[in-house]
Amino acid sequence: MSDDFLRVEERDCPMSSCAAPAGSPCRTGKGRVAAQYHTARFRLVPALAKALSVPTPPVRRPGTVWTELPRPASAAAPPAGRMRIGYARASTARQSLDVQIDSLAAAGVAKVFSEKISTRATSRPELERAVALARDMRAAGAAVTLVVHEHKRLGRGIELAALAEQLRAAGIGLEFLSGELQGSHDPSGIVFTVLAALSGMEREYIRERTLEGHESARTRGKTIGGAAVTDEAMLSMALHLREQGMSLRDIAGCLVITKGKKKGRHPSAATVLRLLREHDETTAAAAAENVPPV
Repeated sequence: MSDDFLRVEERDCPMSSCAAPAGSPCRTGKGRVAAQYHTARFRLVPALAKALSVPTPPVRRPGTVWTELPRPASAAAPPAGRMRIGYARASTARQSLDVQIDSLAAAGVAKVFSEKISTRATSRPELERAVALARDMRAAGAAVTLVVHEHKRLGRGIELAALAEQLRAAGIGLEFLSGELQGSHDPSGIVFTVLAALSGMEREYIRERTLEGHESARTRGKTIGGAAVTDEAMLSMALHLREQGMSLRDIAGCLVITKGKKKGRHPSAATVLRLLREHDETTAAAAAENVPPV
């Protein structure tokens, strides 16, 4: 018989609706022995982390009234050391990570993962590496804490709450060195959940105010964004090169910006595409106006 269930039961179930202690099977909301262990529990075991499910063996009598069993001797053992893993992130390549890294070093964090990537990115490789290392060290018996300079470095709103739930399920601590959530946190706590949600609302509020400001500026005739890098001469050359069958990238390489901070540089292929598209749309609209009625 497989001993997977014994490895799962070496740890408490992190599901708040179950909270079965080490040594006992998982339980349902109706107080019965669950037919299978909760995902958050068996994923604490590295060898079972990718399993779809781990069934409760007959010896645990799934479906019967749940009762607490004796905890295994190893479950009460003290952690095999402590480890603090740091994570630092900047949204753009121009932003510096020095303040965050210095803050983590001052807090006694020796191992730091860092990257320059937007919070909205669907994948953050260095954060994933930090969490993977934390899981491995936790599985080895160490008490692990993920330390971040400020909660905004991890994310806001839903993404922050989702990540915190993953850490909680894996038994990994979470600590912020500054900001509204400064200190060590229980990611399942109501205070943390509310503040995480508010941080997400803050981002949406800033975005709405920015868009309102742009719209207000446009009604006053002000230009939004950087200075234009295109002109009639560039458009004329771009049209000529397009007629020769050249690609957007090749056309951009033949053009030169003649004014502004980017003077002397080539425009991007996206700029050329926008320039030609606006010309085509304007030409089509003018032609439509000159078409005599049927």
